[in-house]
Amino acid sequence: MNFSSKLLENAVNEFSKLPGVGQKTALRLVLHLLNQPDQIVTDFSNSLTKLKSGIRFCSNCNNISDHPICEICAGIKRDRTLVCVVEDTRDVMAIENTNQYQGVYHVLGGLISPMDGIGPSDLHIEKLIDRVKSGEIQEVILALSATMEGDTTIFYLYKKLKEFQVPISTIARGIAFGGELEYVDEITLGRSIVTRVPYENSFIK
Repeated sequence: MNFSSKLLENAVNEFSKLPGVGQKTALRLVLHLLNQPDQIVTDFSNSLTKLKSGIRFCSNCNNISDHPICEICAGIKRDRTLVCVVEDTRDVMAIENTNQYQGVYHVLGGLISPMDGIGPSDLHIEKLIDRVKSGEIQEVILALSATMEGDTTIFYLYKKLKEFQVPISTIARGIAFGGELEYVDEITLGRSIVTRVPYENSFIK
């Protein structure tokens, strides 16, 4: 792609580094910003700067938060005996949108993927074990994507947690294999949580 300006080229190159954004889309976004009033562009830039410098991660569940403890963990109506284990914040948002779950969460920060060099030590697994070990949690829901990485992570967590005699369940598989939770419609995702099943029922001995 030929650019008439080095500044334009640099901006397009930066935008094209975003997931799912090619150079043509990046160019369209940059040109759109160029046509906006200075204040709108300044607000856009400031919001990204503040996001990066001010964002926190909940010290309890690792969810993205504005405070040391996220609003979900701090909510007085949440059932703290029920913890739903998810890959990242996008999955928390997807499940919250179903209005079918009133427990708390634990965000792993990814999935075990040897091909990508991601092992158990790269995820927030030890903190989950500590939460279960504390005795407050009475059920663990493993709500991970129906992918090879998701199933590998579920199996690993099950082996780690089963010694604590806490019921471990997985979301019902109305979700096609290979599906990411954030792309599943709210009705299907909500039902999959409500109709969750004990992991042992699908565990091949």
